[in-house]
Amino acid sequence: MSVLPRQQNIPTEPSVTAPQNGLATPPVDARRGRVPRTRTAAAWLGICTAAVILVVLIVFMLQNTGSVAITFLWMHGNVPLALALLTAGVGVAITAMAVGEARIGQLRRAARRHR
Repeated sequence: MSVLPRQQNIPTEPSVTAPQNGLATPPVDARRGRVPRTRTAAAWLGICTAAVILVVLIVFMLQNTGSVAITFLWMHGNVPLALALLTAGVGVAITAMAVGEARIGQLRRAARRHR
């Protein structure tokens, strides 16, 4: 045990203390004066972006109601142009997600072997 008194570490930046009402406040970056990004903020941005995309999609579908002939293998039919393009876009998105998931799985297996 040391005989010398301990020195207190005095922070150069103000620390965040819990407010008296029990609600937590996010820490403030003293250097920039900004609140750091959170998952909730990212979710809010994602919801707002999705809402704007859905509005654009609705306008697109309302403007492209003309019927087009579709032939796939042995099936033939007529569908609205917007529905045909939307179906093709969803198919491409599902294919891209499947390829991305395969790559993520490949990287995880390689990382597990590396450890």
